[in-house]
Amino acid sequence: MIWQLFLLDVVVMCLCWLWATKNHRAGIVDVAWSFCIALNIFITALWVELAPIQIRLFIGIFSSIWFLRLSWHLLRRYLAEDEEDRRYANMRRAMGKYQHLGFFTFFMFQAGLAILFSIPMWSLLNVPEAAWTVETNDYVIIAGMIMMIAFVGEVIADQQLYRFKQNPSNHGKTMDQGLWRYSRHPNYFFEWMHWFAYPILGLAAGLYSLWIYPLLMWLFLYYITGIPFSEQQALKNRGKNYSDYQKRTSMFIPWKPKQ
Repeated sequence: MIWQLFLLDVVVMCLCWLWATKNHRAGIVDVAWSFCIALNIFITALWVELAPIQIRLFIGIFSSIWFLRLSWHLLRRYLAEDEEDRRYANMRRAMGKYQHLGFFTFFMFQAGLAILFSIPMWSLLNVPEAAWTVETNDYVIIAGMIMMIAFVGEVIADQQLYRFKQNPSNHGKTMDQGLWRYSRHPNYFFEWMHWFAYPILGLAAGLYSLWIYPLLMWLFLYYITGIPFSEQQALKNRGKNYSDYQKRTSMFIPWKPKQ
């Protein structure tokens, strides 16, 4: 079934690539990525009947809600922007006349990443009920607590930043209030935290390899797609205002700011 899901993700990404080719705004790929994961989860939870019902409900409902909310947040941000996201504008300039082919390759790569980050949920849903321990419900409760804290934290962080950016008087300023007073990237921190729910569930099913996913997400956020570009752009656009914020505020894990 994993290959069928990948083909579905490819179709979604192809449609989004055509849209981005038409309007020169490749940021839709972020929306499509999280939507593809939500779609993968929902379809698997609905059609695969191997795992215990509480696991199917937990992943089918709560994990789907997580990625659908993320899709909505990214779509809202995409629609609010008049110009293409700077990340993709820079990519477009770098690729020059090969930009359409380059972005097609990039969108297909994102389809692959959507499958990669759907594997924890897909794997859990494909473990037969007999293989789960009698303490499964205890692990579900722990995973649920982790996911709830992460969900509330990320929603609050996203809403605080969204409202800050909607205020014209904040143009050129750095968001340093609320959760953003304690971390320069609280949204990324809670996104990372969310990925601990799946290896916790994996303990009840003997899937110890799922612990690689919090590490993998941390590597992506900390070194590849998240923090490095955000910090670079913030320094470029806000200069000393942001460098002062860097000096007093934790980069990732929320912590008491320096005076």
